[in-house]
Amino acid sequence: MKRLLIFVAVIAVLGLTAAKLLTNKENTEAKIYKPDPNLRVGVRTAVAELRNMSQENKFLGSFSPNRKIEIRPQAGGEIVRLPITEGQHIGTGQLVAKLDDDQLRFQVEALQVTLEGHQNDLRRFEVLVKGDAVPAVNIERTKLSIRSTQAQIKQLNKQIANTTISAPFSGIITSKMVEKGSVVSIGTPMAEITDISSLKLVVNVPEKAIHQFRMGQSIPVQTEVYPDAKFPGKVTMISAEGDEAHNYPVEITVPNTTDNPLKAGMYGSIANLNEVKGQSLAVPRQAIMGSAKEPQLYVVENGKAVLKNVSIGNSTNEYYEITKGLKAGDRVVTSGQINLQNGTLVSAQ
Repeated sequence: MKRLLIFVAVIAVLGLTAAKLLTNKENTEAKIYKPDPNLRVGVRTAVAELRNMSQENKFLGSFSPNRKIEIRPQAGGEIVRLPITEGQHIGTGQLVAKLDDDQLRFQVEALQVTLEGHQNDLRRFEVLVKGDAVPAVNIERTKLSIRSTQAQIKQLNKQIANTTISAPFSGIITSKMVEKGSVVSIGTPMAEITDISSLKLVVNVPEKAIHQFRMGQSIPVQTEVYPDAKFPGKVTMISAEGDEAHNYPVEITVPNTTDNPLKAGMYGSIANLNEVKGQSLAVPRQAIMGSAKEPQLYVVENGKAVLKNVSIGNSTNEYYEITKGLKAGDRVVTSGQINLQNGTLVSAQ
């Protein structure tokens, strides 16, 4: 009898435990959110349509001089003339500096005396050889001495010429590093000449826009200093190699003017029109998801969001050209994609 009571008690406890667990399960399931299969996600949409994809791209850069060099002498010595000042305009061939050449001229004078002596010896030997008074070898030795002396004189005259330092091209003296009376050696920087008769505007163009430029292309240039003036520019260099950010330097040469003079270091900008012939199928930029290599978007079809792969072409600040995967009139999702999966029911707003 006692065992029976214990068995009944155990059965009762197990029954109560099972009932409690079942009740807890029902309460837990009741708290779990079950999405309504007929619930629609609200999204914003736009219609894919033909658009003119022309866009004006602006690129900013700074002007650099056409040419700039440091004047360095090919001879050494004391500066006896220095008729230049900073900011002075100087013409091609105009004197920049004159070095002392007295010692070189004295050496030339001494060699000319030696040369004259060799020439006199030659004339005497030629007479004596005819009478067999001296061997003919003396004539050959004298001729070699004459040639050697003449070579030394040419070398000294070249050194004398190098003591006159002239401007290799027209420009402005932007820096003077020495003064009259200074003693310089070969290669010492003396002055800097900058040619700004024309200037070079260098702009960095992104990879997607570099195809808009070609050599010799005419492009108007604007500046912040003269906002109402446009300067005629011509593309003179397109870099064959971009930097790590895939930007390519493009050089536009601009002739300088007296009316609106430009200076090196000023900012300049170009506006290049990227024209797409005819109209192109386009969607708002917000519709595109994924990367530029594998772009995707959602198209609303029969009340559902259908994920599609597309190909994109040119772009503007607001639209992407669609070259594949879409047709005119398709309605694309522009907002709310984060709540969507392929096949999700949507409510277009």
